[in-house]
This record gives sequence, structure tokens and C-alpha cells, in this order.
Amino acid sequence: MIRINLLPHREEKRKARRQQFYALSGLALVLGGLIVVLVNGIIGGYVSAQDEKNAFLKTEIAVLDKSIDEIKRLREQTDALLQRKRVIESLQGNRSEAVGLFNELAKNVPEGVYLKKVAQQGNKINLVGYAQSNARVSSLMRNLESSPLLERPVLIEIKSATVDKRRMSEFSLDLYITRAADSPDAVKGQKT
Repeated sequence: MIRINLLPHREEKRKARRQQFYALSGLALVLGGLIVVLVNGIIGGYVSAQDEKNAFLKTEIAVLDKSIDEIKRLREQTDALLQRKRVIESLQGNRSEAVGLFNELAKNVPEGVYLKKVAQQGNKINLVGYAQSNARVSSLMRNLESSPLLERPVLIEIKSATVDKRRMSEFSLDLYITRAADSPDAVKGQKT
């Protein structure tokens, strides 16, 4: 029987397989490195794109914040102007009030009653004066109550006083002026 030595042949195949394994391992390592670099580049691209978007949004938010501040400032100015307008309108509406008040007082003050002081605070009017008798003060209050411009006269004080060696009654009373916006006719006019 003949013996054939196959050892060197197997050794060469092992050597070729080892080289093939090393080559494939190196190729896999290079391919894996390329994949890692490629994935890292793609993710880095996404991150930088998102950073650019975030920076853009921050600048736009800053612009919008400035616009919001400007809008708030304009609203405050508008409210201030509207408040001024309301004050001016109320002054315009009540401009003839003093004339009407003095006309009503002239019509309703009976003979024997003399007014010394007329003071107004808002709707409230304070009258201080002299009357020949307490009955004249009562007559004044009735006349003021029936006036369309004046309402709710309230006697604060009445006392005896001497004026020019004559005995008089000094009185103080409060009453209220009826404003056009408060009157029932004006309310009816606004509803229709």
C-alpha cells in the first residue's frame, strides 16, 4: 500500500483559510468603520440641521417678543387715550351743567331766602344761606324736590342767626344734581 502524505496540502489550505479569514476580518472591520463614520456623519448632519432650526426659532421668538412688547405698549397708550377721551366727553357733556344749576336755583329759591354759598363736589351740591323763617327753607326744599335737574334735598343744619340786626335762620342743605346719563329719559334713549 502506498502512503500519501497530505499534510503539506492541508497546511496550505489552512494557511489560505487563515489569510482569507484575516482578509475578511479586515474587510469587515473596514466596512464596520465606514458604517460607523457614515452613521455618525448622518446623525451629525441631522443635529446640525436641528441646531440651525433652533437658532432660527430663537431669533424669530426674540422678534415676536419685541412685537408683543410693542403691542402691549400700544395697548397701554390706546387705553390711556380712551381714558382721556372719556374724560373729555364727560366734561363736554356736563359743560352746561353749571348754567342749568344756577337757572334752576334762580327759579326755585323763594322770596325771603338768600344763598350765601353754593359748592359742588361731583353730583353733590351744598347750599348755605339765610331765610326769613323756617317755613321758607321748607318751601325751598319742596321747590328743589320738584325740579327736573335737582333731587333729594337733605337739610343738614338750621340755626338762628342775626344779620344786619335782623333775626334770620341760617341753613345748610345738600342736594344732588341729576346728570343726563342718570335720567330715565336718557336711559330710554340709549336703549332704543
